[in-house]
Amino acid sequence: MRRRSQPHSFDEKLSAEKARLEAVFENVEPGPQRDLLERKLRQIETASNINEWLTSPGLQPPK
Repeated sequence: MRRRSQPHSFDEKLSAEKARLEAVFENVEPGPQRDLLERKLRQIETASNINEWLTSPGLQPPK
């Protein structure tokens, strides 16, 4: 049976994927592939912002 490493947080996964895509983005010529990478980078940024908002201490559950 394969042992799993410590689980990574959602934020850590987003940061790692963003860094990976940014590295690829720099080496891609303008065109459809680059547009797709740019869209994915914006989606990651949006997901990060939403996650930050949802995990903020100011957000309280309904009473």
